Amino acid sequence: MQELIAINIPIGDRTYRIRISPSDEEQVRKTLKIINDKIIEFKTQFAGKDMQDYVAMVIMWYATQQQSGHSSVLEKDLGEILDRMENQMNKAMVP
Repeated sequence: MQELIAINIPIGDRTYRIRISPSDEEQVRKTLKIINDKIIEFKTQFAGKDMQDYVAMVIMWYATQQQSGHSSVLEKDLGEILDRMENQMNKAMVP
């Protein structure tokens, strides 16, 4: 079993301490960036709300994206990784 590591994750104006597998850290940080970027986007569009409102908007946006079948940013990252791996394998097979 892999040892869990503790990381601090900032969401909006709060920081949470969680324990995750080291292999999940990159994905968690990418997801946090998406969340916090979307919070900033909503703050510029809807001035005068409090942070809880913005976080709720991001949750609704994310859930809607997943249910509507739209390709998420995370799926695009996975596709890019697979493309790079395929290119590396093709280069390794060329004599």
